[in-house]
Amino acid sequence: MIPLVITVGEPAGIGSDCILRAWSGQKDTFEHSIIAAPAKWLQERLELIDIDIPIKEYDNINEATLNASSNSVEGLICWNPLSTQNSCPVMAGNPSQRTAKAVVHCIEAAANACLHGKAAALVTGPIEKAVLRSAGFEFPGHTEFLAHLSAVAMQQPTKQSDFVMMLASNQIRVALLTTHMALRDVPDALKTSSTLKCLQIVDHDLRSRFGIEAPRLALCALNPHAGEQGHFGREEIDVLAPAAQQARDCGLNVSNPLPADTVFSANMRQAYDAIVCCYHDQALIPLKTLSFGEAVNITLGLPFIRTSVDHGTALDRVGTEDVSCTSLLAAIRMARQMAAND
Repeated sequence: MIPLVITVGEPAGIGSDCILRAWSGQKDTFEHSIIAAPAKWLQERLELIDIDIPIKEYDNINEATLNASSNSVEGLICWNPLSTQNSCPVMAGNPSQRTAKAVVHCIEAAANACLHGKAAALVTGPIEKAVLRSAGFEFPGHTEFLAHLSAVAMQQPTKQSDFVMMLASNQIRVALLTTHMALRDVPDALKTSSTLKCLQIVDHDLRSRFGIEAPRLALCALNPHAGEQGHFGREEIDVLAPAAQQARDCGLNVSNPLPADTVFSANMRQAYDAIVCCYHDQALIPLKTLSFGEAVNITLGLPFIRTSVDHGTALDRVGTEDVSCTSLLAAIRMARQMAAND
């Protein structure tokens, strides 16, 4: 069986805590999985939180994969894609630019493992974006970086419309038309063509990776009352409704733009398999209100499966017992389910 590959994310954050506590509580979840990180990142955290877990490190992914194929889970298997000189020391709770390149390299190596068929899916831990950017990282987050790596591997230009950020839980799935941008820039960023492409990607991946034969999609309006027939803005009339109609012409089951103050209600959201939202907080506020700590971040439209936790690095909780690993466990389980459907 091809293993999953899991990244720690920011080594000074709770990514390591989550992996270690998750393994300690539900080690069977880590069957057929490898951690793309230096073992010492995890070993140092083990000492801090006083947990005893066997960790084996390999510098060759083929060796790590071979050992991860074992049916028994005797310990964590680390694949260290870093050279010794790039493996900098980590101070728990204190991110450093010295480790930024190592963080990026681990993510890139894990993504390339997926792209070359050496891993079945990628599960990512939370990164400290400000630290990465200050060290020269040019991407707003994981989603954009993974889309870039995929485009390079496929020798294609990276386009915002080629990937979709989705968050999912047992109660709701939300997808985003725009991701990490200032709210004032959202209206100008909404285009009929990119909205149609987003709807098509969501429909395709719900079918191919979630096993939903006929996805039902709700399209969330940008403005109050869905624009009130143009009195509160024309984005619904000029951009969103035409995209929805074009999607229906292509055979998709998509609603007209629906007011955001009602579409997330219990009765309405149950009528849809996913709600496509115009901007980041329009999607994440209801998602985290309903499912914080249990939701999974998923990147749709990539040539490989990627899931992630729905929380940040929580630097103030590193090394404490106030760390929940439920989102990581959910991300691993969802990656396996998606891989089984893929």
